[in-house]
Amino acid sequence: MQKEMAENDFIVSKTDLTGKITYCNKIFMNMAEYSEDELLGKPHSIIRHPDMPKAVFKFLWDTIPTKQEVFAFVVNKTKNNNHYWVYTNVTASVDKNGKIIGYYSVRRKPNPKALEVIIPLYKEMIRVEKSEGVGASFKVLMDILQEKGIGYDELIISLQK
Repeated sequence: MQKEMAENDFIVSKTDLTGKITYCNKIFMNMAEYSEDELLGKPHSIIRHPDMPKAVFKFLWDTIPTKQEVFAFVVNKTKNNNHYWVYTNVTASVDKNGKIIGYYSVRRKPNPKALEVIIPLYKEMIRVEKSEGVGASFKVLMDILQEKGIGYDELIISLQK
C-alpha cells in the first residue's frame, strides 16, 4: 500500500558519518511504521525500498561528504511493507570547526507530476543495474541529463516545482 505525506509535513532525521540514525521526528516514525527505539542506531537503509536505484544512493554518498547538499526523489519502505515517496534534501552537519559530524535530511511530499517522470526513470535504472551494474545505471541518468542539457540539481529541483 502506498502512503502519502500530508502537504505540510516534514520528515526529519539525522545520521552519524556511517548512516546510522541518531535522530528522527515523529512524522518519520509514523510514515516508516517504526518506533523510535527501532530506528535509533540503525542504518538509514532500514527503510530502503528495492525499487530505489543503488546509483542514486551512490551519488548521494559520493556528494554529501564534499559538503554539497543533495536533492532527490526517494521511495521508502515501511516496517509493514508499505511504501511512500519523498522529496529529500540531505546535507552534512558540521561542528564549529567545519568538520563533518553527521548528516541531516529533511523530506517532504513530492510533486505528483515529478513522480510521473521519476518512476519510469528509476525502473529503467534498476533494469540496467540488475544486468550491467550500478555504474551503468548511473550512466542512464547522466545520459538523460546530457540529452536535456541540464545538471542533476536543475532536473530534480525543477520537477518538484
